[in-house]
Amino acid sequence: MNFVLDASVTLAWCFEDEGGEYALRVLETLRASEAVAASLWPLEVANGLAVAQRGGRLDAATARRFMELVLALPIAVEPVSRSPALTGTYDLARRRSLSAYDAAYLELAIRRAIPLATLDAHLREAAVAEGVEVFGA
Repeated sequence: MNFVLDASVTLAWCFEDEGGEYALRVLETLRASEAVAASLWPLEVANGLAVAQRGGRLDAATARRFMELVLALPIAVEPVSRSPALTGTYDLARRRSLSAYDAAYLELAIRRAIPLATLDAHLREAAVAEGVEVFGA
């Protein structure tokens, strides 16, 4: 099963106190499928790791090892296109009170007609409201 992966799930793989069984199920699914992420996903993951390192949650070596592991996973990054970003993503963000960043993941799931894997409760609610299957729901 292919699905859209957001940064909340990805970062949960690095921090045992986040995501729990859900994040582990998503990771396990990548053994037999591929995920696709919005173009901002690598930046969100890098930012999450940098913030965690500044806050003392992990050290630089652990962050680097995690990045290497993530880079080895079958995760494709969808290039940004001006039209979906400035129309579909904007419309979703406005209609569902999402950040444009979260709406980008939802827009990708809608356009590809595949489930969305996220730990963000508001994004999950928006996905359901838009008729998008939520991974593991």
